[in-house]
Amino acid sequence: MSPRRPHTTAAVTAGLFAVLAVVLAIRGWAPFGFETWTIARSAAHRPSWARETAVVVSWFGTGPAPYVLVLAAGAVLVGAVPRPREWRRAAVVALAPLVWLGLGQLLRQGLMHGFGRPRPPGVHRAVSASGFSFPSGHTFTSAVCAGLLALAVARARPGRARWAVACAAVFAAAIGVSRVYLGVHWPLDVLGGWLLAAAWLAGGALLLHRTLRWAAVPRPTSDEGQAPGSSGAPDRKVG
Repeated sequence: MSPRRPHTTAAVTAGLFAVLAVVLAIRGWAPFGFETWTIARSAAHRPSWARETAVVVSWFGTGPAPYVLVLAAGAVLVGAVPRPREWRRAAVVALAPLVWLGLGQLLRQGLMHGFGRPRPPGVHRAVSASGFSFPSGHTFTSAVCAGLLALAVARARPGRARWAVACAAVFAAAIGVSRVYLGVHWPLDVLGGWLLAAAWLAGGALLLHRTLRWAAVPRPTSDEGQAPGSSGAPDRKVG
């Protein structure tokens, strides 16, 4: 990946997220007509089997599941380091995705409480939900954790990069759609979650790239900088 691409992706997606937030703020965080229509239609077409399927899909966007994925991403990244020099560096590589997800969660929580957009009416919800609505937490979390795993696979197995990205996209899309279908998020909450996740993942791509480079650099030894054949000890005169 070109060094410029993550910067560009982060700038574009963060900008789009900011525009979306401003538009919603101008409206007083009230839903658009198509959002109200979507939630109402979802509530009217929710047979038990579809509801249960959506609940199962939605479960992967919270709880232990996302953290299992980022721990798997860390394990894959360790395998991508060419001969890591010491276990401490390997541990940093393994924990980098988890730390990045954790920082992203702090950002998302701060934005969600700062914006304070109400959720859809309780009458349309298929499951209970608390807190504010924008951006969708399940959507952001699932997209980031799946994206970090896809980035790790792409670094360790470049030939499987497209397959990994496609799986991550389907995973994140399914969870985002399930949140709207269950009536706990407006459609633009989910869009906001995807945009914020894309920006955060672009930063994660840079972090992982630099972390891998750092982990693979050999540490200087005490003999470096000496002439070949020199031991650093004073020469002894012979006879």
